[in-house]
Amino acid sequence: EKSYKEFLATAKISKDVKQTQRIKRIGNKIALAAKRPDFKWEFNLIDDPQVNAWCMPGGKVVVYTGILKMAQNDDQLATVMAHEVSHALARHGAERMSHQQISSGIKQLGNILLGATAPGYANAFNIAYGYGTQYGVMLPFSRSHEHEADEIGIHLMHKAGYDMHAAVKFWQNMKAAKGTAPAEFFSTHPSDDNRIKEIQKIIEDIESK
Repeated sequence: EKSYKEFLATAKISKDVKQTQRIKRIGNKIALAAKRPDFKWEFNLIDDPQVNAWCMPGGKVVVYTGILKMAQNDDQLATVMAHEVSHALARHGAERMSHQQISSGIKQLGNILLGATAPGYANAFNIAYGYGTQYGVMLPFSRSHEHEADEIGIHLMHKAGYDMHAAVKFWQNMKAAKGTAPAEFFSTHPSDDNRIKEIQKIIEDIESK
């Protein structure tokens, strides 16, 4: 929570009331579907052209205005928000951070982790949970983490009343836009035909039950 507050203190929070309310409305529906009363949910929209979004432990969610161009309606926006919430529900960030601290990944982070102990830990935490761009380092989730977040996320958005099929369209938008926008999200969330096929299978499995 401290890291989240520190981020918000330096970030440019969007003054677009309509879009901010939209983020909160969609986020609250997803939070309700997640059934985690122990999470202190919070949703903020950051005025930044990055195509990015992330969720910290405990339900602290940030969406960047850049991703609104990819998410063309509420259902598509619910796709990405439910996906990021799912990473937090599944504790993927914690796994990613611990892995980076004990593996050769620590070399990749270089001086960021080799500085003073406390700041180094804080920086590793920030990077692991998705907003390491301020340090120039972004770590991709593993393929298994991405698939798990896709699966949980699609179930969540479905429970929240959103159209699951929008997930396919969202990732198709991401694939089409790859390389044309300032998008850290692309490097950490690969969008390809395999992913889209896997998402279609998840939807088919849900619909068949």
